[in-house]
Formats: sequence, C-alpha cells, structure tokens
Amino acid sequence: MALLRDRGLTLGRWAVRPVARLQKDSGDPAVPRVRKAAAAADWSTVREVLEACPESGNRVELLWAVADTPGVERWIAPVLEADPDAPLPRLVAAIRHISWGWEARTTALARHVSREQFETFHARLRTAETWLYEVAEREPGWTSPWYGLQVTGRGLQVGQAVARRRFEATVRRNPHHPGAHHQRLQQVCDKWGGSHEEMHAFARQAALEAPPGTLLGGLVATAHIEHWLALGDGEDAAYMRLPRVTESLREAADRSVLHPDFVRKGSWVAALNAFAMAFSLAGDRDYARECFRATEGRVSESPWNYLGGHPVAAYRKHRFSAGR
Repeated sequence: MALLRDRGLTLGRWAVRPVARLQKDSGDPAVPRVRKAAAAADWSTVREVLEACPESGNRVELLWAVADTPGVERWIAPVLEADPDAPLPRLVAAIRHISWGWEARTTALARHVSREQFETFHARLRTAETWLYEVAEREPGWTSPWYGLQVTGRGLQVGQAVARRRFEATVRRNPHHPGAHHQRLQQVCDKWGGSHEEMHAFARQAALEAPPGTLLGGLVATAHIEHWLALGDGEDAAYMRLPRVTESLREAADRSVLHPDFVRKGSWVAALNAFAMAFSLAGDRDYARECFRATEGRVSESPWNYLGGHPVAAYRKHRFSAGR
C-alpha cells in the first residue's frame, strides 16, 4: 500500500468521493455485447465473442453472461443439432444448464427447497455434466469444461475426492484460474463439507503461490468473510477483530489488489469490494480506505448483500466509516 501512496494515488480525506454504483461485471465491453446477443438468440455473435477470447484468456465471465440469460436453453438446442461435433455450442449449453439448474433450486436453504425443485436441479446438472465431459474429450486443452465440472460437482455432491480431482484438472490447464480457485474455496468451506482450517490454508497458499498483482489474493478476504458468516452474533465481530485476521488480510491485499502490478480485469471489482468489507469489519480503517479508493465507487453485489439491505447502501455506510 505504501507504494501506491508514494505514487500519489491516495486521495485526501476530504476529496470528492466517486458516486457509488452497482457494477455486475468487470466492465469489459464484450460482456454486455454477448449478453445482448444471447437474449436475441444470435448464436453467430455469441460464437464470435467467445471465440475472440481464448481459453487462456479465461472465458468464464463471458460464458456466465450467456448462461444467465433466460431462454438460451431453447435456442441453443437447434444449434447443437446443426453441428453435433462442435464443442463450443455444447459448452454454452452446459453452462446454461448449470445456471438454469440453480434457478430451479433457488438460493434458499436446503430445508426450504422442495423435492421437485431438487429433482429438476439435479437433472439439469447431470445434463450439463454429460456435455462438459464431451467438450473436455474433444478439446483436452480447454479449461472451461473442467471449471464447469467443479460447479456441477458441488451441486451434485460428488464428494471431496472427486471435487479435488476436478480442480486439479482445471489448474493443470490454467494454474492461476480465478474461477477455479473460487470454486475450490467454496468446496472446502465448512458448509460444503470442508472446514475453516482447510479453507484458510487453501486461500493463503493460493495467494502466496500466485504472481504478485493477481486476483487470487482475494481468496483470503473471501475466506474470512465466509468464516464470519458461519459465526453467531458477537462471535462474528470478535473473530474479524483478531490481530491474526488483520495481519493475513494485509498480507494478501499488499500482494494482490494493492500491488503495483494489479491489473483491473476479470473479477477485480469483486476482489476489491471483498477486501474493503473485510477490512471494515476488522476495524482496519487505513486499509479499508485504500480499498474503497481503489474501487472508484464500483460496488459488487457480493459480499455487501451479506449485510442486508441494498449492497450500495452497505458500501456507502462502511466507506463513510472508513473516512473515505
């Protein structure tokens, strides 16, 4: 963080703050373009945008932009029939079925999800798995199908051993794939059959092994927020105020989002927001202020939605408390 200040990038306490606004993607113009094409059932444009972003460039954000668009499951079917050997339509159909499956399940707690909802959820995920394995066989160098299998595996509860193999298959193809690491973090969370200890160890190792300035440092902030969420009232605040929590957050932030080599692409907005919230909960106003400054007023829905109310309102409240 000192390097950023030395370059004169830190604004004064009373400088005009950017207007806080919700941003649901990275700001890459290809994202709204591919989303619009998906809504219009324009496979030609969807294919053009996806093919312009190679697997090494991490197509995950673009794939989810398509997959989260209602109706894709209808128009992608004739595309598959017209070109049954093409891997890309199968990949799009698979990721759409993952999103479509979670739409059926909803984000409710398991006890509030009906048997019929679970049956639909699992059926759509199993269909997605079939296509993902076909894509992986036809394009053995692609990362996206193995990333997709990480997501389906969690929903289908394939177990920790299988889940680990799917993560390893993903990172063999792209060692520092942000999406793969975030899926793995969720897999080793206590709520998915892991533990807090395993989660924190994974997050720190990934952050330290990644090149400086990459997004993987954000795993540390996410892990602490996940731990905070799992605790009861009073315990959660006490946990975030532990000196070791602040120390690990600073170590990770200095190596990632506050490093001079940090590149604003992919899920950079979400990473900065995770650190801003984590530092705020930890009572570290200096680092929270620096992270808020770096967001330039861009607010990600998660993790602010964990605080209740609108994410932008929660962001503003904590930004004000940090003196930014």
